[in-house]
Amino acid sequence: MSQVGFIGAGLMGIPMMQALLDAGHQVYGWNRTLDKLASLTEHPRFVTCTHLDQVAASCDTILICIADTQAVKDVIYAPKGLAKDLKSGHLLIDLSSIDPQSTRELSAYVQTRGATWVDAPVSGGVQGAQQKRLAIMCGGDAQDVARAQTYLQSFARQITHMGAVGCGQITKICNQMLVCTNALVIAEMMSLAQSCHVEVDKIPQALAGGFADSLPLQILAPQMAQEVFEPAKWHVRTLLKDLDNAVDLATHEQSAAPITGLAAQLMRLHAGNGFADTDPATLIQLYKQL
Repeated sequence: MSQVGFIGAGLMGIPMMQALLDAGHQVYGWNRTLDKLASLTEHPRFVTCTHLDQVAASCDTILICIADTQAVKDVIYAPKGLAKDLKSGHLLIDLSSIDPQSTRELSAYVQTRGATWVDAPVSGGVQGAQQKRLAIMCGGDAQDVARAQTYLQSFARQITHMGAVGCGQITKICNQMLVCTNALVIAEMMSLAQSCHVEVDKIPQALAGGFADSLPLQILAPQMAQEVFEPAKWHVRTLLKDLDNAVDLATHEQSAAPITGLAAQLMRLHAGNGFADTDPATLIQLYKQL
C-alpha cells in the first residue's frame, strides 16, 4: 500500500479515486467543494484533506484532475496552493486536459522546488474511468512516467509515453479533434436522418462494425434518437475548451486546421445558446434550430 494524493472530485475524479482505493492505495483527496468527496469518505483508506498542504505533506505523488488550465494554475500558484509545500521527490501527475505551453511552464516551475511533472491526460470518459479502461497519453521524463504508471494502471487499459513534458497534452488535443468533430457530424447525420423519416434508433446497430462506427456514435446516437440528455456524462463546455486548445496550438505551429476551427465555432454557438453545461448529445438541438 502506498499513499497518493488526488486533487479533483469531478465526473472523472471520483471513479479514478475509487480505482486507486480498489488497487490498495491510501488516497488523500482534496476538492474545492468538499461535499463532492462524500461518496468516498466511509472508505477506510480514504482521507479527506481540507487544505492542499495536507496533501503535499502526506504524499510524494499527487494526481490532479480538474477542469482547465486556469484551475490547474490555481492549484499550483495560489497563495494556499501546492507550490509552497513541494520538495525534492514530489511527483505531480496532471490528468487534466490543458494547453501544452502552460504544462511546460508548470513543469519548469515545480522543478525549481525540486518536484517533477508528468502530463497524463485521459480518454474514455466517465464510463472508461468506472470500468478502469482509460487510455492515457503521457509526457515527461521516462523515469517519472514509469513511476506514474504505478498509479495510472489502477484505472487505465493503455498507457503510452508520447515524449517530453507537454507531448501528452498535444496527443490529447489530437484525440479531441477527432472526438469533437465526430460528435458534431453525428448530430448533423442524426438530424438529417430524422428529417428523412429514417428509424434513427436503429442507426447505431446498422453502422456497428463498419467504417463509420465509433464509440462516440454508440454513445451519442441513442441519446440523440431518444432525446434523453440527462444525466450529462460529459459537457459541451469541455469539448469547446478542447477545440479552442486545438485551434490555439495549430495557430502557434502555423498548421492549417480549418475543420477544427469550424467545429469550435459551432460548439461555441451551441454553448452560447444555453447548452454549455449539457451533454454533447444535445448537439442535435443545434441542427434542429438551424
